[in-house]
Amino acid sequence: MAGRGQALEQVGGKTSDHPLQTSAHFFVAVTGHRHTNERLQANLAAVEATLAGLFDAIDRQLAAAGGQPVPVRLCNLLAEGIDQTTARLALARGWQLDAVLPFGRALNVAINLHPASEAAARGLIAGALPGDPAEAARVQAIDDLLARAQVFELAERDAEIAALYLASLAQPADFERRRAFEMQANDRVTLAGRIMIERADLLVAVWDGQVSNLPGGTGHTIVGALDIGTPVLLVDPGAPDEWTVLTRPEEVATRPAHDPARLAALVAPALAGAGEGQAALSADQPSGKSRVWSLYRAIENGLGGKLASGSAAAHDPLAAVRALAGADQRQVDGIATSILPQFAWADGVSSWLSDAYRSGMCLNFVLAALAVVIGAAYLPLGLAEAKWLFAGAELLLLLLIVGVTMLGKRQDWHARWFATRRVAEYLRHAPIMLLLGSFRPAGKWPRIEGNEWPEVHARHCLRAVGLPQLALSHDYLRTVLRQVLLPHVEGQRDYHRAKAARLQRVDHRLDHLAERLFSMAILSVSLYLLLKLGAVLGLLPYAWPAGASMWLTFFGIAFPTLGASIAGVRFFADFDRFSAISQVSAEKFAAVGERIELLLAGPDAAITFGPVSDLAHAVDEIVMEELENWQAIFSGKHIALPA
Repeated sequence: MAGRGQALEQVGGKTSDHPLQTSAHFFVAVTGHRHTNERLQANLAAVEATLAGLFDAIDRQLAAAGGQPVPVRLCNLLAEGIDQTTARLALARGWQLDAVLPFGRALNVAINLHPASEAAARGLIAGALPGDPAEAARVQAIDDLLARAQVFELAERDAEIAALYLASLAQPADFERRRAFEMQANDRVTLAGRIMIERADLLVAVWDGQVSNLPGGTGHTIVGALDIGTPVLLVDPGAPDEWTVLTRPEEVATRPAHDPARLAALVAPALAGAGEGQAALSADQPSGKSRVWSLYRAIENGLGGKLASGSAAAHDPLAAVRALAGADQRQVDGIATSILPQFAWADGVSSWLSDAYRSGMCLNFVLAALAVVIGAAYLPLGLAEAKWLFAGAELLLLLLIVGVTMLGKRQDWHARWFATRRVAEYLRHAPIMLLLGSFRPAGKWPRIEGNEWPEVHARHCLRAVGLPQLALSHDYLRTVLRQVLLPHVEGQRDYHRAKAARLQRVDHRLDHLAERLFSMAILSVSLYLLLKLGAVLGLLPYAWPAGASMWLTFFGIAFPTLGASIAGVRFFADFDRFSAISQVSAEKFAAVGERIELLLAGPDAAITFGPVSDLAHAVDEIVMEELENWQAIFSGKHIALPA
């Protein structure tokens, strides 16, 4: 996997002279009951005190782990109850407040306030304050929090949802109308909850443990978080001091005992590796071309042809988003000035290390063959008295092999290549996810024992950009789909198709060359035996086999040695398997591209956050699968002496 010259990585700026600093921060998501919950009502003061104490503990543990205060972002849906309570606690501590609203602001307020009549709901949706002072105060409380938060509104279906809501209020006895609204509203709340828990280090949940299968409900959000690997700090409103930490779905039923150490065990690892990643990337300088370590690229280009980068470099997908009314220019600027340069830096460093590592190993195979050939070359040349010169040349080649191997191990080309390539792949299509407010969940990030800084670094890079502050619309989603996601998918599809064909050509030609060399070795040995047999039978002069024996013996050594060297390069590089991986990836990208085309061909009403976000996640999964397959092949192939 090397630099691809596709879509997003070419946009928004040049590689900086130094990788940008990325500050680590901790992300807390919150879900909980409304104040109408009986157990919460009965113990509200104690629950709020427990939450305040937990937030203080998180601050202390982060400061201890990071050596200084660490920024914290708190995200919830700002529903009345625990959401608003924790929002105020977070702001009081100087935390950043993020809000994901299941609906546009006005509709969200109307649904949260539960007005008694259709007329009252219409007024709220229109932005009017209620006449009742108490209800007006509730509206003002939400508005005050929204004014201090970074707000992402899932508003593209507001007209449809509002119509269902008003219809249910107009005829409150009509079960079907009420049910139709509740199902659609719960779906939106579920989507908003998914956005929240995808990027969280920890979900704080205030839950009475009663219902876990109501879509969008507190229990449902808890189970969803555990399913994707986000740990949950569970506070039972009936016994808030006995809070517990859950890390697996099965613990929802078994409830581990209260243990403050489990919280500390979650906080520190969220920061571990952040500084290491910055230092590791800063230690290397991207290089456009590696003149010294170019053998591997020469093999690929010479036998497979150069891989075209396509026209992606001329396409700026962010420009289309910038032009949209209501787009979050701050986020687009953050992607262009932070994510894309970070990608370019990691990609450049990784490409250099890839060339050094793979060229070094290929060079070892070639030098090993040359050492044997040169060491035996004095025989056919009749230079036995000068054998020491050939032996000296052979020794120099052998020492060069040892030197290349020691250099590769000392500079840790293999591990550094793996690490920087992982960073680059994590950031490659991240702008698409960020523009949609989507994120790879905690449990979906690869786990590389002892070397997790690439995942930590990339995670902090992406979360630093934050949620888009905008109200989603069909126009926005269509633009992201058509002008950002589709060109990226098509570019990756075409790249992998070309790469698969190219690597297949390289593999076939190397195999054919090795076979030819072995065939020539067989021919050399056979020719000598035929000459010898002819001389024994008196059919040929006796001097013929004796005169040709040195050359034929030399060729009998040289040809299979060179053939084995080429076969070693072919085995090491695994062109055939990488071709198969790229072919599979191309087919997957093609399938996603077809899904995008189908969605774009439909009405605007069908282009909603759910399916568009699912397509972005589908691309993310393809990238992860390819990365894991690539690592599975090369993980055990450390640079070593050719055997």
